[in-house]
Amino acid sequence: MTVQDVDRVSFAEEWERWHRTHEQALADPHGFLAITSLRWLSPEPTRFEDAPGAWSSGPEGVVVELADGEELTVDGTAVHGRYVFGTIAERDSVYAGYGDAVIEIAKRGGHDIVRPRHPGNPLRTAFTHTPAYAPDPRWVRAGRYLPFDEPRAITVGAAVEGLEHVYDAPGQVEFELAGETYRLTAFNGKRPGSLMVLLTDATSGVTTYAANRSVQIDAPDDAGRVTLDFNRATNLPCAYTDLATCPLPPTENRLPVAIEAGERIPLERGGRP
Repeated sequence: MTVQDVDRVSFAEEWERWHRTHEQALADPHGFLAITSLRWLSPEPTRFEDAPGAWSSGPEGVVVELADGEELTVDGTAVHGRYVFGTIAERDSVYAGYGDAVIEIAKRGGHDIVRPRHPGNPLRTAFTHTPAYAPDPRWVRAGRYLPFDEPRAITVGAAVEGLEHVYDAPGQVEFELAGETYRLTAFNGKRPGSLMVLLTDATSGVTTYAANRSVQIDAPDDAGRVTLDFNRATNLPCAYTDLATCPLPPTENRLPVAIEAGERIPLERGGRP
């Protein structure tokens, strides 16, 4: 299908529906905009002003010690006193209810963390929308999936200085733009068989967020063909809040060309409507 074959009105309407759904998830009462702090746990039990209990991380994993009158809800059950969440797997999160808030317990870069999420956080209640380029079919690019013989462990930096993430990369995605061929290292996507690429380009730090954007890619077909829709390049949570630990793109995913598509710098970071 060529750009000329696309019904631009239908294309724009479909993109608008997708982006509206994406924005609704971002503004969820317990989404990333609701995070009020990022707490790095240590063996010493520590209390935080936006969460109940004293939290620690040790041989048992994550432990909270709730004082009299304090309560969390875990899997629908109220817990009191000392509660052991256990060992959290890397990039996993578990959630405990606390009134109208949710306490996220997670592991990032080998460190146990707690991130309270309060619906009334001003960052969330003031959120309106994320600026984006107008959808344009020319930014839908045909590509080819090039699997590695074996998945490769790729270490990347993070939005938090000094933190690193390790992802399994099953292969690369190759595509052409303006007569040049580019390859992006791909990580596993949200759905089985799908892929995700982190990238920056010549717009990064100018009209789009400087650190990263991501593009989800449907699973390759039997011939290895994929479609990259840069209109759906989205910001990661670190584009909105300093309380995120988002990964940075691998070096080879820093494109020298301008991808004038997808989400732009959030208003919360000084972006323009």
